[in-house]
Amino acid sequence: MAWNEPGNGPRDPWNSKRPSNNGNGLDDVFQRLRARLGKHGGPGGIITIVLALVLAWLLLSSYTIVDARQAGVVLRFGQYSRTLPPGFHFKLPQPVETVTKVETTRVRSLQDSVRMLTRDENIITIDFTVQYQVNDARAYLFAVDDVENTIAAASEAAVRSVIGRNDMDTILSGEGAALVSEAGQALQKTLDSYHCGLQVTAVSFQNVAPPAEVKDAFDDVNKAREDKQSIENNALAYANKVVPVARGDASRIAAEAAGYKAERIARAQGDAERFSLLLKQYKAAPEVTRKRLWLETMEQVMAGNRKVIDGSNGRTIINLPPTTPASPAAATVTTDDASDKGNQP
Repeated sequence: MAWNEPGNGPRDPWNSKRPSNNGNGLDDVFQRLRARLGKHGGPGGIITIVLALVLAWLLLSSYTIVDARQAGVVLRFGQYSRTLPPGFHFKLPQPVETVTKVETTRVRSLQDSVRMLTRDENIITIDFTVQYQVNDARAYLFAVDDVENTIAAASEAAVRSVIGRNDMDTILSGEGAALVSEAGQALQKTLDSYHCGLQVTAVSFQNVAPPAEVKDAFDDVNKAREDKQSIENNALAYANKVVPVARGDASRIAAEAAGYKAERIARAQGDAERFSLLLKQYKAAPEVTRKRLWLETMEQVMAGNRKVIDGSNGRTIINLPPTTPASPAAATVTTDDASDKGNQP
């Protein structure tokens, strides 16, 4: 039978006495709620429910708990009102006041790898890490739109400014700590100018190396630099060993020369003094002085040579040794000649 066919059965859509689907309709729900809230029911029960829900919502949104690692920023109708320290706090319910919690003790980090140009126009690749914390929750939320991109750009700019002021040799040498400190100071100065409420805690360079395309050439340069330093160190060690010895020898030779000089001067002065005295005696008694000088000379000559005396019946002959490189010329002196020469002045 079609839906519009007349009839008296339960399928008749025009039958006002149609069953209520076993009491599971929306009216039954409202009836049960009215029965629980009051005997009279009516619109007052619904209002009571709404008031109860509103009161519960007001009570639950009138306080907030800020964790020890956080700071709470309170907005009143969307405008900044105050910053809450850690703890339990009362506030006006939403939507009058809302609280945004910001972690201030968590250390955030940023890593990046960029290619930069040094002062001597060399390209270098640097992997750096920046660690930072929030020291002003209000500025962190409202000073800049995108904190991550802001600190990334500021970090790259700070590192580029430091690298661009130094040569490749300085960057690759042992002055990396000074460059890292300089980059951290430059980054903090930039963030302070943005008033973004961030505090830089650490900046580090993980890898400082030339690009892979020219790495072999730079390795050769570094090897040559190390060889140069090694040769210079060896030369310095050799100089430290040889120079003191040479200085000692020079001092010894200078001392010997000074002694020899003093000796020669003293000897010359003595000879001059002796000659002056001898000249004075010669002027006083020439004959006696000549004879004395001859005798002293013969005494010196004869004292240094071997003598042979013939005791036979003939003239006594004194044979002097033959000539040698270390001895004077050989001579034969007879006693007669000696006596004759003794009579000469």
